[in-house]
Amino acid sequence: MRTLFLLIGLNLQITAKEIPYIDLANETNRQVIVDKEKGQYLGHPTTTLLSDGKTVLCVYPKGHGRGPIVYKRSDDAGKTWSTRLQTPTSWASSKEVPTLFQVTDKACNHRIIMFSGLYPIRMAISNDEGKKWSELKPIGEFGGIVAMGTMISVKGKPGNYRALFHDDGRFISDKSKKKTPVEFTLYSSNSMDGGMTWEKPERIYSSTKIHLCEPGSIRSPDGKQIAVLLRENSRRKNSYVIFSDNEGATWTEPRELPITLTGDRHTAKYLPDGRLFISFRCRTAIGSKLGVNNSPIPYEGDWVAWIGKYQDILDGNPGQYVIRIADNKKGWDTTYPGVEILKDGTILTTTYGHWQEGEQPYIISVRLKTNEIDELAQKAHRLIIKPNAMHLDP
Repeated sequence: MRTLFLLIGLNLQITAKEIPYIDLANETNRQVIVDKEKGQYLGHPTTTLLSDGKTVLCVYPKGHGRGPIVYKRSDDAGKTWSTRLQTPTSWASSKEVPTLFQVTDKACNHRIIMFSGLYPIRMAISNDEGKKWSELKPIGEFGGIVAMGTMISVKGKPGNYRALFHDDGRFISDKSKKKTPVEFTLYSSNSMDGGMTWEKPERIYSSTKIHLCEPGSIRSPDGKQIAVLLRENSRRKNSYVIFSDNEGATWTEPRELPITLTGDRHTAKYLPDGRLFISFRCRTAIGSKLGVNNSPIPYEGDWVAWIGKYQDILDGNPGQYVIRIADNKKGWDTTYPGVEILKDGTILTTTYGHWQEGEQPYIISVRLKTNEIDELAQKAHRLIIKPNAMHLDP
């Protein structure tokens, strides 16, 4: 068994730890094509699983981070996908990555909402589980990047939601401009009526030294704490995490994550056994400095996942496993993932990437079972995680 020495750049007093690195990139039999069009860039999907446990909705832009929104659904938990479904006229004018959420108001009315960002942030609504949708309409006189990137149901307040997103100074208002040096700001906006209306956003954190963005939230197993994982867009540091013990009213100072969780657009779901499955794009500071092909990280620029416990995030531990789900063939242009956990515990995760050399990116979904992963881990390569460095020994 070959061992890879992955050294972690953290100011944490931890001893060397060994975790399996599972590579599924060659297991293309797991991959189902959601959508592919010759010569057309398809990327940045978001999914949501309906209450029947088998209907999955998926939206994504026809273009790199912007373009007409494409809409598909699967009626068999991602085994097959529909043709492209008809969408409202305004969806063709989307300027950004769409995001999907299921929400419920105080009267127990269920709906699905979809956001499209830059300025202004717009929202579409479905009251019939995605069969019909409204046009995109502004939610206020504010904008942002990866609009409403994550959403938190406020504990003890039915119908109340907190959405987090970021901006780099260009889109928060119609008069805003990017500063020099560039300042990234995390924002929070609240809804008290089941997602129908949204309050003016409040600043959570701003910095010119680290560029925190694309938030992905996780609630602790006991429900008392919220963690938000964050991309570090300046590529100077690892990814970061912030915590709240009061439903997002206040947040801790950002703290670096282990290199095993460093990347972009973290999407997390709990597995039936209580572990976390977090899917994201691997992009590290050392990889950005050296280039994706010269990076010592074996899965740099690829679609990856992390399995571990919430306590690992809290304690700054590297986790249990790192998984390369698929091999992206072009730089870091991949992986804004949807993650759904099916009734039988199967993981369904969906994203885009350059899966074939010389071809435009397209959307695939992959199904995994935890028992398969645990079995593969027994014979997988090992990553040796050490403190205070960021390279692989030969």
